[in-house]
Amino acid sequence: MKKQILALLLCIGLHGAAMAGLAEGLAAYKEQDYPHALKELAPLAEAGNADAQHALGLMYYMGRGVPRDLAQAFRWHYKAALQGNPAAAYVVGAMYYTGNAVPMDQALALAWFRKAAQQGHPDAQYALGLMYCYHVAGVPDDAVTAYMLFKLAAAGGHRHAREQLAVLARHMTAQQIEEAQNLIRRWQPGMPLPAPSTSTDHAR
Repeated sequence: MKKQILALLLCIGLHGAAMAGLAEGLAAYKEQDYPHALKELAPLAEAGNADAQHALGLMYYMGRGVPRDLAQAFRWHYKAALQGNPAAAYVVGAMYYTGNAVPMDQALALAWFRKAAQQGHPDAQYALGLMYCYHVAGVPDDAVTAYMLFKLAAAGGHRHAREQLAVLARHMTAQQIEEAQNLIRRWQPGMPLPAPSTSTDHAR
């Protein structure tokens, strides 16, 4: 029993140290002290911390503290995305969409954007909204779902979502807007996004 308690305390202690290192690394990244950030974040990323993997992926993507390396950026973001990090999932989607370091694949981009959007990531919600609005990557033309996604992205602080929302709303019926508002009221982060609207054919 004593050994179990000791193991538990050791585990808690290691977790606390890791969280301290993560906070210090992220603070250093924010302050543009990239050598310090790399020192703190790289071991945590290697150990499997998704937030550290995402931050390290950004460093490789931007060439901050390390040589710019899109393949490494994708590798670290993919590892974090597989663990459910929404920001990393968005980057993976964006890299598949643009073909950065990986073959261009709109279907995979859509899948990763959807994962991130369902977790409440504003950039992913905006990107997915554009796909529904402009019928990209085989996504059905669905003004109601696009309106919902733009509205959620705007609430999350996305700077272009309000503009797209205003343009889209001018081509929607009152019924469609009400349907979208109802979807927004019922939806919470982590819930699946709705199926394509049945009233979409009347839009635009």
